[in-house]
Amino acid sequence: MTLLFIQQVADTAKHLADTANHLTQPLTTQPEELRFGDLLIKGGWVMVPIGILAVLGLVIFFERYFTIRKASKNEANLMVQVRASIHSGNLESAIALCRNNNSPLGRMLQKGLLRIGRPIKDIEGAIENVGKLEVSKLEKNIGILGIVAGIAPMFGFLGTIAGVIKIFYDISKTDNISMGVISGGLYVKMVTSAAGLFVGIVAYVCYHVLNMMVDKVILSLETDAIEFIDLLEEPSK
Repeated sequence: MTLLFIQQVADTAKHLADTANHLTQPLTTQPEELRFGDLLIKGGWVMVPIGILAVLGLVIFFERYFTIRKASKNEANLMVQVRASIHSGNLESAIALCRNNNSPLGRMLQKGLLRIGRPIKDIEGAIENVGKLEVSKLEKNIGILGIVAGIAPMFGFLGTIAGVIKIFYDISKTDNISMGVISGGLYVKMVTSAAGLFVGIVAYVCYHVLNMMVDKVILSLETDAIEFIDLLEEPSK
């Protein structure tokens, strides 16, 4: 009888130990998948101006990129044709070539050809003025990219700060300072900072890429303008 009682007590203890071990085991729940689209939506209203800045920056970049690329095409053939026309004394043909070329260099040379007969300084001044106008056309709206690069991160930080303020306001009302409440709201609000920084970095790179392209065009135009002036002075040498 005593042995039977001891066996029952042992079985009960074993059952209680198994139950305790089962309860103390950590729950292995599958973490919720973090989706990029959901994060953008949770970012709040600040994501709207950041998105507008991103679209605006891309539109300006591609529009300016193809415009500047078209203006930077090699015009060596035009200079050869203009040189041949001037050497043959066919000024009207040279002017027609420049007019039909429809490029910054063509418009500069056309202005210089129309001033032939005047002092060389007047021709240089006319070409320089046209060159400044052409460069200003190429630089149109590039400055907006610089503005986007500057204010996009600011919008991102503004969204994060606004989110943090709301988190601590809710904590002050509910008196719940658990890490789950703080981190759960904070990681969502930091999405705006990440988005703003990303848009700002891309706009900053695009801004400098376009400026380098414009500088390359300016150098090419200045070189061709000097060659044209030297061409006009050749007969007097």
